[in-house]
This record gives sequence, structure tokens and C-alpha cells, in this order.
Amino acid sequence: MIVSGTKELSASRKTVWSVINEPSEMAKLMPGVESFEITDERHWTAKVKVPLGLGGLKMTMNFEKLEERPLEFASMRAKGQGVGALMDMTTAFTLSDSGEGTSMAWEADVKIAGPVGAMGQRVLQPIVNQQVSQVLAALEERVVAASSGSVE
Repeated sequence: MIVSGTKELSASRKTVWSVINEPSEMAKLMPGVESFEITDERHWTAKVKVPLGLGGLKMTMNFEKLEERPLEFASMRAKGQGVGALMDMTTAFTLSDSGEGTSMAWEADVKIAGPVGAMGQRVLQPIVNQQVSQVLAALEERVVAASSGSVE
């Protein structure tokens, strides 16, 4: 299942890049992160709880940066495993100037296998869309905070 879109952000490309290219910042964007550990500058792991029906689905997610062109493009892969589900997701972000701010074109290719994946795209699509919306809203907040110098 591929989801994509464009997000307009009222900050410089340098500021947006500083948020999307830093694993500890990315962890703050993801809903349901219960713990987070950086292995090295290209690999990190997060334990997340994905809201899925009763109680949610706990997954261990392993992230890997695939490619990066500073201030312009980044892609990463996330592989997750939990009871009843395997997830493989590849995401890419392309940044460009947009007036005073930055335009971010993004795409995520999400594959879910196992009993959860068997629920089908019709059931999973709204859940994926909700997760993406939460990540983009959190990104906007982090970018605004970073551009005003008030990042935690």
C-alpha cells in the first residue's frame, strides 16, 4: 500500500532537514513510541504500540537510513515485527524551497504480512492514513519549535 503527499512547512529546508534527518527527533514524531535506541548514525530501533482494535499491536521496529542528500532528499526503511504482524515500510522525503518555507514531498510504501496483514487494505488503509496524519502534525510542531529555537 503506497501513501504519498506534500506537506508545506513554514521553516527553512535546513531546519526541516535537522528534524527529519535526526533519529531522536524522528522518534518524537512517531505515535506510540514506548522506547527508542540508536545503534549508529544509520540504524536505530523503536518499540511502538500501533493502535489496532483492542489494545493495539506492539512491534519492534528496526530503522535504516538508505540514502540521503543533505537538505534535499532522504529515504529510510523500517522493518517491524509483532505478534500477528510483520511490517516492511520504505519512506522517502524530498525537500524544496517554497517561498519563505519548505515543501516536503513524501511517499511511504507499507507492506503488512501475517494475520494483521490479512485484514486487507480496506481495513488497514484508514489506520495507516491516521498514523501518517499524526506524524505530519508532529513534524510541523517540531519544525516550528526548531525554527523558533525552542526544541526540547
